[in-house]
Amino acid sequence: MILPMFPLFILYVENQEKSKTFYQSLLQKDPCLHVPGMTEFWINDQSKLGLMPNDGIAKIVHPKMPNPSDGTGIPRCEVYLLVDNAAEFYNRAIDLGAKQITTMQKMDWGHTVGYVADVDGHVLAFAFETKK
Repeated sequence: MILPMFPLFILYVENQEKSKTFYQSLLQKDPCLHVPGMTEFWINDQSKLGLMPNDGIAKIVHPKMPNPSDGTGIPRCEVYLLVDNAAEFYNRAIDLGAKQITTMQKMDWGHTVGYVADVDGHVLAFAFETKK
């Protein structure tokens, strides 16, 4: 039996509680799972965003791979969210302690987008389709 794709994107975080609080306030949703070692939020009915402490994933990948704590704050991925109210998410993220990377601006690929870095340095983009 082939299972349908169900994306669960997991960000490695320094402090699970701090990151949970940030994303809970940003997404304005309670986590659907919050246990030691993993927090998950529904992004929509087909995907989730997970938060896993660096020390938890290090037990799995280290020493074959670098300890994720060594990369905290280094942009290694981007969470790009297409939302109708992108500026609201963007401003709320900054109010919650995210670092501004860019202002909201029209891009040549047809989106208006603003970039921030979350409390662990993960790049978040809040975008909407720009009318041509």
